[in-house]
Amino acid sequence: MKKAEYQTRQRRQLIDYMKSTGGKHFTASDVVHYCKEQELGIGMTTVYRQLDKLVSEGLVRKYLIDEKTAACFEYLGDQSESCREHYHLKCESCGRLMHLDCQMIDAFVEHILDHHGFAINPARTTFFGLCQECRSRAESCAAD
Repeated sequence: MKKAEYQTRQRRQLIDYMKSTGGKHFTASDVVHYCKEQELGIGMTTVYRQLDKLVSEGLVRKYLIDEKTAACFEYLGDQSESCREHYHLKCESCGRLMHLDCQMIDAFVEHILDHHGFAINPARTTFFGLCQECRSRAESCAAD
């Protein structure tokens, strides 16, 4: 991972926001909204430029889930490489993106590698379906 040689005030403010997300995903629009809310004077162009730099430096991971959804980002900071690799669950109803850390999936991925010679990339693997809240809501509507 490369370190940035020069830390601008804007870059520090953006990184502070990203750290505050606690590992949750955010979009460029979320960052812009935060900057406006906090009156930081950081515009959309600067946010996109800084996100691109942070992605290339390995401090932020960019996820492209599908062609309909805006890219989302996750601040990685100084996490170990093992903490960085995880799968995702994407709710097709509410759009929520969740981390999936599961030994059963790890065993499945190992099986795919051992028996099929294919290495799955966890950073680019997303399982689509319905989250518990959306399933519960759908079930209660069906019962009415």
